[in-house]
Amino acid sequence: VQLVESGGGSVQPGGSLRLSCVASRFTVSGYAVVWFRQVPGKERELVARVDRGAATTVYADSVKGRFTISRDDAKNTVYLQMNSLKPGDTAVYYCNRFPEPMRWGQGTQVIVSS
Repeated sequence: VQLVESGGGSVQPGGSLRLSCVASRFTVSGYAVVWFRQVPGKERELVARVDRGAATTVYADSVKGRFTISRDDAKNTVYLQMNSLKPGDTAVYYCNRFPEPMRWGQGTQVIVSS
């Protein structure tokens, strides 16, 4: 049972990336899913959350209007579309589920730099 993140990379400021969080050996439709990010030496911070059935989405103030979280339960996948990226978005991005959060995975690295 795990969640696997992918889609990170290096982009210039103003660019876009789409992160994927794929659930393995469980059905993600039964859970809310969150994206967190972490910079070395800092606490992991919540970026976005999508509730079951996408009834509710929540965003950190720092990403509102630029990031969009969505889910495709048929593909057992949650996405984070990131537009207008800034250097401050540079971090390792992780996903997890609630309730019953799992051990954090490897995450996917996002680097925003000119």
